[in-house]
Amino acid sequence: MRQIGVIGLGKFGTTLAHELTQRGAQVLALDRKGETVEAIKDEVTHAAQLDATDPDALKAVGIQNMDAVVVCIGEEIEDNLLTAILLKKLGLRRIWVRSHGPLQTEILKAIEVDEIINLEEEMGRIVAAGLVSVNVVRHVPLGKNHSLAEIEVPKHLIGKSLREIDPRGKFHLNVVALRRKVPNINDLGEREMEDSIEVVPDPDLPMEEGFRLVVVGTNADIERFSKQ
Repeated sequence: MRQIGVIGLGKFGTTLAHELTQRGAQVLALDRKGETVEAIKDEVTHAAQLDATDPDALKAVGIQNMDAVVVCIGEEIEDNLLTAILLKKLGLRRIWVRSHGPLQTEILKAIEVDEIINLEEEMGRIVAAGLVSVNVVRHVPLGKNHSLAEIEVPKHLIGKSLREIDPRGKFHLNVVALRRKVPNINDLGEREMEDSIEVVPDPDLPMEEGFRLVVVGTNADIERFSKQ
């Protein structure tokens, strides 16, 4: 079971700690505000109030034993950077840090943290992709030019199979899953439609209205396929 530290329990940090816990990780949640720690202590493995810029305090709670630590201190930008530097000195295996602007991003690159989280930039890309591409339901950037996208099958492709559509050959896209609704009988004996995800779908299955393809490729190829 992975042990992950979350430093800074604002909206992002708190949501992250909750999600990590629900996914089976052991979470060490840290913040300098007592009321914030109090609010989350019963929902994570361990929570503590401390100053993350104090190396002795960090070592006392065992931060150096974590598999990864995410620094997301929101209000004190200098503390965010100093905490990242202290974690580097403590020899943490993986350090992810939320950046609050271009200058901080450059500093984080200079100290060589493992991952820089730019929420505003990423959200801007996601919103732009959703607005520009009519059939794109979800869009997850994988880098500057590549993404994973969930695309509703264009109407003129309904009835055709993936083999006929040939996303890889014609659009350079890899189809990693198919999402669709399938009938199911619930505990009350009632018939309902539930979401189904098929990893590596049958290439000869005819596409139906409401089917969604999860694809990976360049942003340009995803755009081209979604608009065809």
